[in-house]
Amino acid sequence: ARPFTGRNASDFVRTANRKDYATPPFAPTLLDHLSDAGRQVISIGKIGDIFAHSGTGETIKANGNAELFEVSGAAARRLDAGGLIITNFVDFDALYGHRRDVAGYAAALERFDERLPAFQAAMRNEDLLILTADHGCDPTWKGTDHTRECVPVLVYGGTRRPGPIGRRESFADIGQTVAHHLKIAPLDHGKSWL
Repeated sequence: ARPFTGRNASDFVRTANRKDYATPPFAPTLLDHLSDAGRQVISIGKIGDIFAHSGTGETIKANGNAELFEVSGAAARRLDAGGLIITNFVDFDALYGHRRDVAGYAAALERFDERLPAFQAAMRNEDLLILTADHGCDPTWKGTDHTRECVPVLVYGGTRRPGPIGRRESFADIGQTVAHHLKIAPLDHGKSWL
């Protein structure tokens, strides 16, 4: 499910042809609602696999954070109004978090931060960018499992005022906020902070 190149363990490198085997969502997701409403959904990286290809629309594979950023930017330039792009920047998790590589994680964050202003500058006033994580993966923690700290939720939009959204009760608040922003029917779970 996670193909790689290389002849021995010291030089194994994963390819972009990763295939995760997920259980289909137990109920319709934000992606399903958007797809059912005829909205454009673009799933980048392993998103299609995470959601068992339910409502994920166009799926684009890419390898590494740099390529994922390029593909996301290209997708944003052709995204229809009312559409959604969802990208999983897997290097933070797979290359640095689980491997407990603090220096690598920090360098990956710096490279991401360097590219973010250009992405923000290309956004339209009605666009909303949400940066978050699907779980904790503290590179300073012992072992290789996911960690349990709260995840950040950073929000940027041309017409949004800066300010805290507070500690959220549920990760579902993100989906509900996107549903509210894109003006589709409310989801079954979560509270919008907009």
